[in-house]
Formats: sequence, structure tokens, C-alpha cells
Amino acid sequence: MFKLFKTILKAGEPTVKYPFKPLAVAPGFRGKPKYDAAQCIACAACTSVCPANALTMETDLASGERRWQLFLGRCIFCGRCEEVCPTRAIWLSEEFEMAVTQKADLYVNATFSLQECRVCHQPFTARKSVDYTLALLAHSGLDVGTVEALRPQFETCPGCKRHQNLHSNRDLRLSRDTGRENQ
Repeated sequence: MFKLFKTILKAGEPTVKYPFKPLAVAPGFRGKPKYDAAQCIACAACTSVCPANALTMETDLASGERRWQLFLGRCIFCGRCEEVCPTRAIWLSEEFEMAVTQKADLYVNATFSLQECRVCHQPFTARKSVDYTLALLAHSGLDVGTVEALRPQFETCPGCKRHQNLHSNRDLRLSRDTGRENQ
């Protein structure tokens, strides 16, 4: 019997001590997605590339909110969300232990307020998205006055912008037509 124990001690440990010791993961391991709502601009890029539909985004125009949701039970850890996120608000961590006692614990949620159009007062995009765009313009070297002068353009919905452009182009055509008549 003593000879058996001596042989076992010489052989060493055949397995890791997990779960009693942390398990080291390989570099580049894709584990549980982590999400920083403060960094997110609610652009929905991650939701459009998720092949498992683990990421969803719903816009509620009545309440003026956009809800982002990640269901970890559907996630296949492909990393596409991390690749397309312009603000690095979502990334894959090295955490792989995701056992929970309630299914509700597998959901990660965030709510964003929507920007209302200056013209028609209908919500059309996340307010954080507009603020992020203006911050990028300021960071690119534009002075604060120019960025603030552009704010109304970014706070106007695409439909109202189209309508304004059609009317301004019509006015240009009228001035060109009247110019021809006068000649």
C-alpha cells in the first residue's frame, strides 16, 4: 500500500484543481459578454450582426425609450458584437462560469431615451447617439461654436430633413426659372 502512494506522489497531478482553484484560460478565450451601458450609444449595430439573436433592441415611441437586451442563454460567444461596436461598449471577457439559479439572471438590460425631432417632435434616434456624433466632430478639430451650429441638423429626423431639402430645392428651381423668364 505504501508503495502505491509513493508511485502516486511521483506521478504528480493529472488534472487541475478546478473548481477549488481558478482555471487559467487560453489567450483570446471568448467567454461571457460584458456590457457597459454608459459607453453604449444604442446604435443597434450589435443587434443586427448577432447570428443567435441573443441581442435585441426595441424602440417604444410612446414612452420615448429604446431598450437594449442581451440574453446570455442564446449567446454563442462568436464575438461579432464586439467587432462592430463603435464605442467598445460590449466585449467578450474571460469569464466562463455562467450558472444561475433563475433564468432572469441571464438577461442584461439597458434603457436609453430617444431624441425628439426639432421640427415634428417625433422621437427618431437615441439621444446618446446624437451627443456622441457631436463629440466626435468636436474631437476632430471643429470649434465649439461650429459644432453647436450643427446641432439642429443632427436633432432633426431624416423625414423632416428630406422635406426641408425638397422645399429648398424647389425654391432654387423657381429662382432659376424666373431668372430665365427675365432674360
